[in-house]
Amino acid sequence: MKINHIAIVLPDLESGAKFWLEAIGLPLEKVEDIPDQQVQVAFLPVGESHIELLTPTDDASGVARYLEKRGPGLHHICLEVDDIAATLEQLKRADIPLIDEEPRTTAGGKKLAFIHPKGTGGVLVELYELPDAAVRTD
Repeated sequence: MKINHIAIVLPDLESGAKFWLEAIGLPLEKVEDIPDQQVQVAFLPVGESHIELLTPTDDASGVARYLEKRGPGLHHICLEVDDIAATLEQLKRADIPLIDEEPRTTAGGKKLAFIHPKGTGGVLVELYELPDAAVRTD
């Protein structure tokens, strides 16, 4: 298990990215629209992980509601796991509340699921299982 990324929600990527790109000097790997999650994401590599800056693309989306309620800042931490189904079963046995009882699969073959902040001490946690071709060997 390792940290895949730390996601930070911002009202807009351009102004929010200035700190990370200009002041800190992180490189911008790419910007991607993710229509099914109604967000635009900027990926900034940091060692073996990423900082992901995300902004809602629809005012009715879950991320937009999160931003309106809590303001900009830490949105979630993503942990990379070898077997997401087994991890979710382990969490269920431990009575940890889940947002996703079963993993969702992205167009790229990545499996993901969210753990409810009620079970993590207040932090939204995302789990990733990367497709076999993308599994890191380090």
